[in-house]
Amino acid sequence: QVQPVESGGGLVQAGGSLRLSCAAPGRIFSSYTMGWFRQAPGTEREFVARVIRNSYHTYYADSVKGRFTISRDNENNILYLQMSSLKPEDTAVYYCNTDPPEIGWGQGTQVTVAS
Repeated sequence: QVQPVESGGGLVQAGGSLRLSCAAPGRIFSSYTMGWFRQAPGTEREFVARVIRNSYHTYYADSVKGRFTISRDNENNILYLQMSSLKPEDTAVYYCNTDPPEIGWGQGTQVTVAS
């Protein structure tokens, strides 16, 4: 089953920054809108951001708008999420997938924001 591979998470102080990366197979990456999702303990997985397949139009959840930036490197099939001004409520496991999700979920990458 096709699964993306996320990386770049870690422990950061509130107000800090992290950049997440996601490697996906080329045939998936070039054919789909790609998105970032996150899941905090005891909650449902939620949408964070998406970047449209054939353009660079981006969309964000209200909770991250103005702080997070999604981008894609189509040549290398990598999806990024630049996160700034991090808050403790951003603590979650972050996943990438097509949007809407149509491939297997990867392991995700843990982001922990300390207050």
